[in-house]
Amino acid sequence: MNKTQIQKMIKLFLEYLEIERGRSEKTTRNYDFYLTRFAEWADYPDTDKITQEMVRKYRLYLNRDLEGREGENLKKTTQNYHLIALRSFLKYLARLDIKSLDANKIELAKQSTRQIEFLEADEFQRLRQAPLELGGLIGLRDKAILEMLFSTGLRVSELSNLQIDQVNLKRDEFTIKGKGSKHRVVFISPDAKEALKTYLGVRKDTSSYMFVGHDRAKIARGEVTPLSPRSIQRAVEKYALSAGITKKITPHVLRHTFATDLLRNGADIRSVQAMLGHESITTTQVYTHVTDKQLKSIHKKFHDKGE
Repeated sequence: MNKTQIQKMIKLFLEYLEIERGRSEKTTRNYDFYLTRFAEWADYPDTDKITQEMVRKYRLYLNRDLEGREGENLKKTTQNYHLIALRSFLKYLARLDIKSLDANKIELAKQSTRQIEFLEADEFQRLRQAPLELGGLIGLRDKAILEMLFSTGLRVSELSNLQIDQVNLKRDEFTIKGKGSKHRVVFISPDAKEALKTYLGVRKDTSSYMFVGHDRAKIARGEVTPLSPRSIQRAVEKYALSAGITKKITPHVLRHTFATDLLRNGADIRSVQAMLGHESITTTQVYTHVTDKQLKSIHKKFHDKGE
């Protein structure tokens, strides 16, 4: 297979991901990047020339020669993203009866157990109060942002794109379109509902977005834009610092806190999976270690008591 042909197959695969599998534009773009990197490294091989030995050398290249954004070696997670994309591409070729390496022969890099960062109850109480010290419209907005992140477990991109008319404050729930264009129902806590009502009650603009910038100069020019994911992240980090929280806090840490809180209070993992919008239960199982202390307590209380 020449260079033009393998590029064509990658293009067809990406279109298959988008149309048949319903993958997001971001996922498709990432797969394009990973597969193009492999094709360039391997000098655009025919598919029947992709071997386990070639993949072994590619893994060494990923592990030794490539650098991440900060100049360090690629993280195992990032290496695996490359391998997952290649494996998916090979599975697609097999569907088309195009001879190539068996995708199942590609093993992923072993990773250390992922440690989930989350807020304890007292830390979140301090965090949720921090915007009130700022006051004003921005303080009310940011208070609503923190309450929504903790109440719903939304991804920051989902929160950034949230429209006012999506949220039914009478039913305390709404539907969100998440990763892979999959829809899920999201529930709002009384605290989040109150914060939203207060914030929306003082807004004067006509933007359809739930969370917008309140720069006076831009508003005067009629420019009311939704908060970007990066702007939301900066706000969360700012309030964490003002609340005296030393560990790095991001919107995703609040998503972790949401999941941890549910599990600690007795929610089953399948329910948490649904509320987070995870396609696979294995993604959700990364949170189960946070309940280890509770399991130890239960074991001590009930196991081997004798009569």
